[in-house]
Amino acid sequence: MMGRFISLIAALVVFWLGTGFVTAEADDVPQARTLQVYKSATCGCCQEWMAHMQANAFKLNGNNLASLTQFKLRHGIELRYQSCHTALSPSGFVFEGHIPARFVSQFLAEPTSEAIGLAVPGMPVGSPGMEVGNKFMPYQVLLLKRDGNHEIYADVRRREQQY
Repeated sequence: MMGRFISLIAALVVFWLGTGFVTAEADDVPQARTLQVYKSATCGCCQEWMAHMQANAFKLNGNNLASLTQFKLRHGIELRYQSCHTALSPSGFVFEGHIPARFVSQFLAEPTSEAIGLAVPGMPVGSPGMEVGNKFMPYQVLLLKRDGNHEIYADVRRREQQY
């Protein structure tokens, strides 16, 4: 009888661990701060951006895609807004490119109904994941609107403004 009880307990523990039900990582990160990241398997700067996000309390799941452009277009990210990776929130918001974690957090805390998400087009040197020594290129974080337009969400003129 005791052997069956122990086997049942062991099976339950294995089940809970397998589902993530009993893990500190799953418990510590709210669902809204979990992002699916779509990128190329060979992109190093995407991995660096992901490390930046994880260091700022985001949980990320990486997905490698062969055709990123079509994926981005299907999610409303026009060519002029594209960068090397796209993150999707559980609520369907898009985060395109090397957006600092502070702006993703700010947006998720107060999303607007007219927006599909944020973008940093291209790959600005000095943005999270694109660090090259002390080099820094000012850039803008854009608020992407459902109608295809955008507005400036943040104007990042100095490295310190990212954190």
